[in-house]
Amino acid sequence: MQFSKMNLFFKTIIITLLFITSTNTLSSQAKGREQLGSWFAFNGTNMISEKFSWHTEAQFRYYEFAHNFNQTLLRTAINYHFSNKAMVSAGYGYIDTSSYDKNENQITSAENRIYEQFILRNNLGKFNFLHRYRLEQRWVNSLGYTELLHRFRYYLEISYPITENWHLVVSDEIMINFEPDLFNQNRLFGGIRYKFSKDLAFQLGYLKNHFSDISFDRISLTVAFRTDFIAKALQK
Repeated sequence: MQFSKMNLFFKTIIITLLFITSTNTLSSQAKGREQLGSWFAFNGTNMISEKFSWHTEAQFRYYEFAHNFNQTLLRTAINYHFSNKAMVSAGYGYIDTSSYDKNENQITSAENRIYEQFILRNNLGKFNFLHRYRLEQRWVNSLGYTELLHRFRYYLEISYPITENWHLVVSDEIMINFEPDLFNQNRLFGGIRYKFSKDLAFQLGYLKNHFSDISFDRISLTVAFRTDFIAKALQK
């Protein structure tokens, strides 16, 4: 039974990706930032004690579907779990960004950031809510000049179980600068999540990334996993 569920899941993913690729090819007359891009993310929560865990994350973003590199994001953090519904974190991230135009005038930037966050989970009936509050201190280097910027982010996610394995997911995240130009960006997402087990999940959906002067359409694919170093140590 479990095998048939996984087989159906992979068939769904393959058909969806083929549709996305063909749609993007048919709309190839769209230039530059008008293309349908893609974000691939790998997120890990690694338990190192009863209360502490280590967060690992890698994201690869493209202006077009799996083509024309846009950004690499590497992020890590130490988490303290008050309970299974509340957690605080302190972490570091590195972000490398390239402009769409690949020529001698290409603009690239590199960012080092530290961040602090609080995550709270609650539920209302079958609806599951996740709230994330994050502060960021960002050192952004572009054209040989480094600038220190500060930003606040609020992320809200709502998920609803269709079956034991399949979940509908919608989320929105707004980012606010501490500088005079307050609005930084907003990310609206809708998609599906498939849980292979309590330690492994896959998420696929559409993301609208809106800035003050432009918006991006992105297909988002995320693999989330959980490891337990405590259990492994006890098994030795």
